[in-house]
Amino acid sequence: MKLFPLSRAAAAGLALAVVVTAPLPALAQEQSSEARIRKIESEIRALQRQVFPGGDARFFEPEISTAQTPDRNAASTPSTSAVTDILVRLDAIEAQLQRLTAAGEESHNAVAQLEERVAALEANASAPAAQETSTPAEEPAATQSNLAAMTGTTASPTAELPPAAATAPATAVASTAAATGPTATRLAGVQAITKPQTEDAGDDEYTYGFRLWEARYFPEAQQQLSLFVEKYPSHWRTTYGRNLLGRAYLDDGKAREAAPWFLRNYQVDKQAARAGDSLLYLAETMIALDDTSRACIALAEFAETYPALATGRLQSQYVSNRQKVKCN
Repeated sequence: MKLFPLSRAAAAGLALAVVVTAPLPALAQEQSSEARIRKIESEIRALQRQVFPGGDARFFEPEISTAQTPDRNAASTPSTSAVTDILVRLDAIEAQLQRLTAAGEESHNAVAQLEERVAALEANASAPAAQETSTPAEEPAATQSNLAAMTGTTASPTAELPPAAATAPATAVASTAAATGPTATRLAGVQAITKPQTEDAGDDEYTYGFRLWEARYFPEAQQQLSLFVEKYPSHWRTTYGRNLLGRAYLDDGKAREAAPWFLRNYQVDKQAARAGDSLLYLAETMIALDDTSRACIALAEFAETYPALATGRLQSQYVSNRQKVKCN
């Protein structure tokens, strides 16, 4: 076989073709890997958009690296040590001890004041009845006007009460307590009733009397409420005090001592908060004394002067008293 020699141009072209076509497989493989990487990156970005809606540069960083991203909770919460925790707990314990100490001192003072009051009550109970000077019977004649002037009749619920009804309520308390004397059980029960300590001293006195009455310590409540109405005649609670004082006597079975207080509370201020209550309790007191005529006068005056109470808050009590007597 005869070979023909190649020309220089043909030889150069053949060499160039070999050089150009030789790396084609490697180049194709590199381009394929780059395409696959780009596809994976696009899929990851799509996944991020699904997990974090709106997750672009305005809201999130384009890439999240757990190794480089700081813990936001750890950054916002100051680190503490065991010594710091102990100091905080000691501060809390000291504050609680201060509160307990203050509460203990207040309780001690309240007990001391209660003991002083009980001692005063015992001293007043042993005093002679003649030494009591302030009584409902000492009201001016204008204050002791009867219901006849308001109803057009000549009768008055208390105009002809026996002299015992006009005696001081405190006198009955003192004589009864002096005759019997408080027992240890009763003293303990009275001491268990605390007197409030607020900025309104008058309201504290009334509230203490109310608590004694509510606990059914009627003689002690009578004494306390008598002191209140005498010491605070212009207090807004005085109308409550006079009415409750009458109830303390009435609940204690002393209707004659209760009547002057109910009448006084009604006549002093007919627009007061408990004036209507006192008039209705005055009728109830007359019923307890079997004085039907005066009871009917008081009931009629109550219905005429306080129709809202007769059909509202005191309706059941008013109807009950009406059923106990027959009025013309």
